Amino acid sequence: MNRVPQFDPVIHAPGRLQICAILSAADEAEFATVREAIAVSDSVLSKHLKQLEEAGYVRLRKQAHAGRQRTWLSFTPAGRSAFAAHVAELTRLAGMTVPPMLGEGFSG
Repeated sequence: MNRVPQFDPVIHAPGRLQICAILSAADEAEFATVREAIAVSDSVLSKHLKQLEEAGYVRLRKQAHAGRQRTWLSFTPAGRSAFAAHVAELTRLAGMTVPPMLGEGFSG
């Protein structure tokens, strides 16, 4: 029986997928660091984070540092688990493809 791919629609959007990849490699990440890493504006990152937070995948922590407010992002256990499952599904699908032989399919 073929299994229908089950992507997490909250995670699957490119910007949110990038955010999750960054958070999977760290306990916490600072808002500005993530914004620069995925090359988006504050407002775009905030919208992505709101969706991840509403899904229960990301926790935001605000802390004053050197006279300014900083926002730190981290996965919740549910977020870490959902991202791992999403990556497993992507990996499963990628494993189904047959890579072209070197030089095949290239016209140039």
